[in-house]
Amino acid sequence: MKRAADGMEKPKFLTREEREKLALERRQAAVTDQRRSALDLLQSLPRPPPPPPPPLSNPPRDSSSSHHRDSSDRDRDRDRDRDRDRDRDRDRERRRDDDSRRDRDRDRDRDRGDSSRRDRDRERGDRDRDRDRERGDRDRERGDREKDRLEKMAEREREKELDARACIGGAATGESDLATREKELDARACIGGAATGESDLATREKELDAIKEQYLGSKKPKKRVIKPSEKFRFSFDWENTEDTSRDMNSLYQSPHEARLLYGRGFLAGIDRREQKKVAAAHEKETRAEQRRKAGLDDRPEDDAVDKKEADAAAKYDAFDMRVDRHWTQKSLDEMTERDWRIFREDFNISYKGSKVPRPMRKWSESKLGTELLRAVEKAGYKEPSPIQMASIPLGLQQRDVIGIAETGSGKTAAFVLPMLSYITRLPPISEENEAEGPYAVVMAPTRELAQQIEEETVKFATYLGIKVVSIVGGQSIEEQGFKIRQGCEVVIATPGRLLDCLERRYAVLNQCNYVVLDEADRMIDMGFEPQVVGVLDAMPSSNLKPENEDEELDAKTIYRTTYMFSATMPPAVERLARKYLRNPVVVTIGTAGKATDLITQNVIMTKESEKMSRLQKILTDLGDKPAIVFCNTKKSADARAKDLDKAGFRVTTLHGGKSQEQRETSLDGFRNRRFTVLVATDVAGRGIDIPDVAHVINYEMPSSIDTYTHRIGRTGRAGKKGLATSFLTLENTDIFFDLKQMLIQSNSPVPPELARHEASKFKPGSVPDRPPRRNDTVYATH
Repeated sequence: MKRAADGMEKPKFLTREEREKLALERRQAAVTDQRRSALDLLQSLPRPPPPPPPPLSNPPRDSSSSHHRDSSDRDRDRDRDRDRDRDRDRDRERRRDDDSRRDRDRDRDRDRGDSSRRDRDRERGDRDRDRDRERGDRDRERGDREKDRLEKMAEREREKELDARACIGGAATGESDLATREKELDARACIGGAATGESDLATREKELDAIKEQYLGSKKPKKRVIKPSEKFRFSFDWENTEDTSRDMNSLYQSPHEARLLYGRGFLAGIDRREQKKVAAAHEKETRAEQRRKAGLDDRPEDDAVDKKEADAAAKYDAFDMRVDRHWTQKSLDEMTERDWRIFREDFNISYKGSKVPRPMRKWSESKLGTELLRAVEKAGYKEPSPIQMASIPLGLQQRDVIGIAETGSGKTAAFVLPMLSYITRLPPISEENEAEGPYAVVMAPTRELAQQIEEETVKFATYLGIKVVSIVGGQSIEEQGFKIRQGCEVVIATPGRLLDCLERRYAVLNQCNYVVLDEADRMIDMGFEPQVVGVLDAMPSSNLKPENEDEELDAKTIYRTTYMFSATMPPAVERLARKYLRNPVVVTIGTAGKATDLITQNVIMTKESEKMSRLQKILTDLGDKPAIVFCNTKKSADARAKDLDKAGFRVTTLHGGKSQEQRETSLDGFRNRRFTVLVATDVAGRGIDIPDVAHVINYEMPSSIDTYTHRIGRTGRAGKKGLATSFLTLENTDIFFDLKQMLIQSNSPVPPELARHEASKFKPGSVPDRPPRRNDTVYATH
């Protein structure tokens, strides 16, 4: 095998010139073969007998007679072709008429609708025969056309041959057959378009150029068009060597670049101690250079001075470090503007308004009275929450406040403590002024929330001797009116029942100058806006604050103070605030409408038939820890409670269909752990504070994201962590978009079914064909 491989010839690679030469030789051989085949074809054609030599006396007559015979033959052939074409056209027209007649007969037979099978078979056979006849006619017509084409081609070749022979015969009367054959070849070459007059060199060059263009392509350089903007453009660039503004100062040669992320303790990201060290080293080097140029030697006195300056700089740096401590290590007098800014950032407090006082850092630094501070201490409030830090100083200055905070952030104490502090500066309720009504009114959307606010207020009011009365539905309005007429400083009520008491003259608000609207957005959603407006209009309007922000408030004058707290701020609440609040300060803690980060949110895509089994599994794993199960309707809540009771769970219900006594019994039993599961509607979704709720389950999803936020806010309260689970079905598409956005903002897992659903990509009512924005989160499909 090795020898055979050695005996094989290796492939030889040709250069470009060799390839061109080889292609030229092949082309020349092909031309030669073509000419030889043309010559053989010409020799194979039958030659007519040569004409008899004409007499020498009259040679032109023979030439004209031969031309006349050739022209007459051509005319005769042309007439024969014309007759043949006319006959062919006539046959074609006749066949077309037969076809049209046959089609008309077929249509007429079809219209008659002969139902006989024999006629149908006969008609089918006729159609087959007609189709075969038509096919045969077409084949014959195609053969006639092909035959005519071949006859015409042969006729044209014959005419060309006759013309060539006539051209050759007139000039070759006295020459030999060899000379005649050569002239005939020259005439054929003339007819074929061969360039016999060119020289061999020119022909070879043209053929070489043609081969180059075929294999290599033609290269025609394009002329670049210069635009006017490029033609008249002026370049402003210059070289660095042309810059003569150099400065020998090192600060200009190496400028400082500020960092984007500013560190704490630094001003604008610059470390002043490092700057001082660099400046001291630069000064020392400059002084040493000057002494060296002056020829002075180092003296011990100079070393002592340098050491003293270094000690002073070190003490100054230490002083700077004492000043730059964190705000938690400073007293109230040492707080700078920068420290207050860091303080607000730490607790995510933001203000909107003018002349905003400083927030309070501790209970001891607030301006509350001694009795109130003692009550706060006994209530177990160790550190104030962010909403309390921000809003209590505002309430003590009689400023109107709009508080927007997360659920479970301690809003109740934020407005109760300033209200009690305001009441302590007023004369106590006695027989002389008890008929004028209370000093303060607190309105809440639900009975449970009103009673919860009453309990919280009584904690602090007991030490001050302030009487608190609650007015809610489900109880005797005569008894409640009797309590008000006996005298009280604070009335906590629902809007509807309070307006009934005012209309029946059980109560008046002649000296009420402090009003609190808790969960104002919920009251508007429940349709209580007319009742709220009626209560506010029943208060005296002579002590409203001036609308001019620059006008100073008199500390001795009692103005109407309005607090409005809510977790969200819809347009109806803003409209109410513009009408009854004067230059309010908007206090926002965190993000409006966002659940606290202490709640872990889980969303499960499921079917309606699988909900109960999943719910029982979750409650079984939870053990004796309390859980709230939310439903959308009273009927559904009763049905779910019945199913869980059959499964062995200690369950109770809470909804608007129960009496006030039953609702209080259910809440007390759930708080005291006699029941571990509370099945409720949205009545328990706002403001209800039940300590240590471990799990909130949305058995039926609400239709709005605000309701969802308040529901899951029943857990994760007072700084404790909580868990919220929601059962989501394909019928809840109205909330898909808002729910997905909330899960993304809170860094909670988004189910793939929710992420891929079309309803989660666009807000309901928006245009669905917009291009995706840059900050949109794209989810991959599995």
